[in-house]
Amino acid sequence: MKYAQQHLANERTFLAWIRTVIAIVGVGFLATSLHFTIGVHRDARIDLISIVLGMFACALGLVITVLATIGYLQKKRQINEGTFQPSSAYVILIAVFMVILLSMIILYFVFI
Repeated sequence: MKYAQQHLANERTFLAWIRTVIAIVGVGFLATSLHFTIGVHRDARIDLISIVLGMFACALGLVITVLATIGYLQKKRQINEGTFQPSSAYVILIAVFMVILLSMIILYFVFI
């Protein structure tokens, strides 16, 4: 294969995104499950933040998986055609979503 190193790097990047998704979904699941299993007192507002946090983490994981797959396939085609252009749009979008997720985690801790 003419561009074996580039394709292998593309695959490693895709797998890194998948590992990131596993971590994000894990954090969301852990935060929500720990809240409801260890939480001593119940507050509807905090319960809602915890549920939304878990759901947002799962939704973010889904979005990142789709974007990582699309990005992988686009880069694969671009490598083969010799027209590779780095894309910052996906990175910026995911960074915005991560800021939202981290803000929700901070909000949760503020209200606890």
